[in-house]
Amino acid sequence: MYVQEIARKTEVHLPNKSTSRLVIVLRTLRKDWQLYSLLVLPIIYLIVFKYGPMVGNIIAFRKFVPGGSIFGEYWVGLHYVKMFIADPTFLKVFKNTLILSSLTLLITFPAPIIFALLLNELKSMKFKRFVQTASYLPHFFSVVIVSGMILELVAVNGSINNIIEFFTGQRISFIQKPDWFRTIYIGSEIWQGLGWGAILYLAALTGINGELYEAAKIDGANRWKQTIHITIPGILPTIITLLILNIGNLLAVGFEKILLLYNPLNYKTSDVIATYVYRVGLESSNFSYATAIGLFEGIIGLILVFSANYISRRLTDNSLW
Repeated sequence: MYVQEIARKTEVHLPNKSTSRLVIVLRTLRKDWQLYSLLVLPIIYLIVFKYGPMVGNIIAFRKFVPGGSIFGEYWVGLHYVKMFIADPTFLKVFKNTLILSSLTLLITFPAPIIFALLLNELKSMKFKRFVQTASYLPHFFSVVIVSGMILELVAVNGSINNIIEFFTGQRISFIQKPDWFRTIYIGSEIWQGLGWGAILYLAALTGINGELYEAAKIDGANRWKQTIHITIPGILPTIITLLILNIGNLLAVGFEKILLLYNPLNYKTSDVIATYVYRVGLESSNFSYATAIGLFEGIIGLILVFSANYISRRLTDNSLW
């Protein structure tokens, strides 16, 4: 009885787990409120522009009439989903999106990694800074400026055709031919994002312990073996994280650039889901149909993120969560 009484009294004075956690959180917020206050604007931005608009996805299952309710007039179920699945134009743009996004991922994702590894091998700091600065600049150009530059370069009377004519005596209508669109788009993506994409990898390279390279040199490892066995494993978590994020955006190919570069003559390879949704939703005012397609694209992206994260966690023990 005495032991039970002591246990009962002790239990009374023990705080609840949920209460103690709440107290810890409140104390932390009160102690570092200046730092946490910086989160207010980003959270408001996410709520207003990211999570709030998700409510509008309801019109993918309801008939929307311009001038009526923003949530649609009446329920139509999977009518619009069946429409775009049976639509041959959607199947064509879905195929184009998969091809263009896959090529972009396979070519433009490794490029910054290779570029960062090459920059890391440079001995001259002045030359290294110059190369970094020159490679960063295209990222700060707006998509409109980049697209205008591309159109001028590949125009029939552009600089590239002037060089081709000098050697072959012929000119090529690059932007009018569907076969050249993917090459032009991916080339511009590499040029614009190479330097900026290498920043994270260069930062990760600085975190590798220099003593590992010294030990490798003593063991007789050359620069190539040091890169394979020390450098790449050192930045592998960063590579995996960015790869998962890129896979999640696999179907979200650069809409603005494609919209500015494509034309009816190269629709065969340039028309993607985003541009198709733009034409159907804004130009044809079929908002419910466009929302259904956009929702489908978002669900596919979500599945890809979870799948890539699961595979990465099983194979490499590196994941986002």
